[in-house]
Amino acid sequence: MAAENELGRRLKWWRERRGLSQLELAGAANTSQRHLSFIESGRTGASREMILRLAAALDLPLRQQNALLLSAGFAPAWRESGLDAPALAQISSALDFMLAQQEPYPALVVDRRWNLLRANKGAVRLTEFLLGAVPQGPINMAEALVSPEALRPTIVNWEEVTLYFLRGVQADALADGTVETRDLLRRLQAFPGVEALSRSLPASDPQPPVLIMHFQKSGANLRLFTTLATLGTPQDVTLQEIRIECFFPADEASARLMRDWAPLPPT
Repeated sequence: MAAENELGRRLKWWRERRGLSQLELAGAANTSQRHLSFIESGRTGASREMILRLAAALDLPLRQQNALLLSAGFAPAWRESGLDAPALAQISSALDFMLAQQEPYPALVVDRRWNLLRANKGAVRLTEFLLGAVPQGPINMAEALVSPEALRPTIVNWEEVTLYFLRGVQADALADGTVETRDLLRRLQAFPGVEALSRSLPASDPQPPVLIMHFQKSGANLRLFTTLATLGTPQDVTLQEIRIECFFPADEASARLMRDWAPLPPT
């Protein structure tokens, strides 16, 4: 009974978070409203199949699908592997290939909470230019962006960039419902000036097609925009949560500067 109550509480929490009525969720999961009501109230349990159907209808991340199953006493449906696991060898090679193809421009692999997992040489060179050296130990790219001790002093349009990024983390916190993402959001909002930005309105003036990050250091200017990619049809928690961020020059001067940083190929 305790497991049924825990499952019911979690399901109701997610349903309300998604803004769905019991009737809407039941229809999407091909079950009856009565059955869903009994599950949420703890009056009846749910099969493993039903839990996965409800999770899919709620568009839950794989990590949260596992949490639902565990709350009902079932084993997780989705594994969580390290990127260096033998089972992910082909995926790992593909990530390295994408990073290499982005040279001489920067590219990163991060997890859902912006912890840096991998970086190409272009990203290392950009970091060395902006900070003087690559930080040692674990790096969180979100915190590096907003911290006065990291990238913040080098970004000319820091407020605009941070506001856009902060809203992305807020959306992540709503989507995945995890304590870890919520904690990241709180850490970001605790940096000077960030909490006020979260209440700002977008600029009303006409905007360019993409947000340009304008870096400035030692008289040099870099204007970059980024793309974010994810792996299609992931069936592993780790793979669903990783992102590949590629930086591209927004003008020829920025492209030339980054090409000049790259070592010449051997002759």
